[in-house]
Amino acid sequence: MQPRHNSIDFDPDLTARPAIALDLNFRDYSTEIPVHQHRKGQLVLALHGAVTCQVRDGMWMVPPNCGVWIPGDLAHSNHATANAHLAYLFVEPDAVSLPDHCCTLSVSPMLREMIRYLAQQPLDYPDGGHTDRLVRVLLDELVLMRQEDFHLPVSDHPKIRLMAEALSADPADRSTLAQWAMRIAVSERSLARLMVQETGLTFGRWRQQLHLIIALREIAAGTSVQATSEMLGYESPTAFITMFKKALGQTPTRYLQGLEQAGMPDYSRTS
Repeated sequence: MQPRHNSIDFDPDLTARPAIALDLNFRDYSTEIPVHQHRKGQLVLALHGAVTCQVRDGMWMVPPNCGVWIPGDLAHSNHATANAHLAYLFVEPDAVSLPDHCCTLSVSPMLREMIRYLAQQPLDYPDGGHTDRLVRVLLDELVLMRQEDFHLPVSDHPKIRLMAEALSADPADRSTLAQWAMRIAVSERSLARLMVQETGLTFGRWRQQLHLIIALREIAAGTSVQATSEMLGYESPTAFITMFKKALGQTPTRYLQGLEQAGMPDYSRTS
């Protein structure tokens, strides 16, 4: 049997098994995985810490006990927090019916442990054996996981891309839409229209979503709420917590605790 290769440079397309998995502790690897693609679809699961996945038209945040689904043959890059412990699940395109677009999924404790178990098995496990049967159940469970809204739409339009890159690098930048319009040489009205046209969100809502994604990543990495609020340019932790609670219904700490305890499948979809 093929030996186990738990490394970030492993090529998942070397095997045609329905699904295989890797278990990666990023204390042992670079936290930046450059743009790449593979035939198999990929679920990036955060066991601890967090990871941000980027594709051409968006950015997905993966907080603890959630996963981002990336369809096969889609170029993507990953940026993990320094304390991240991740699991990768690679799925053959025709093995199960999964979305043809990126999305963030809650992951149940049972599914999480099945993926971690699979990561320890030989890559060429035999048809009909114990691991093969487990994979069939694993894939059945995977399609039941509910979607979470940790997505930041990012357009290929050069002006929107420029804003996204600048605000990702300096999320404390509080420039208004009018100031951004002046900076990138368009009218405020044109930029407002372009933002909605390219991302489906107003500038204010888009920047808030960026802040939520960064906040979840930082707090999952162990950054304090106060330090996170300062990083995002809020006048006080209270102002930041108010924004977060208004957007997601809970304080940042309670929200992440809920994600760690949740991730249950939506069995109503089987009826």
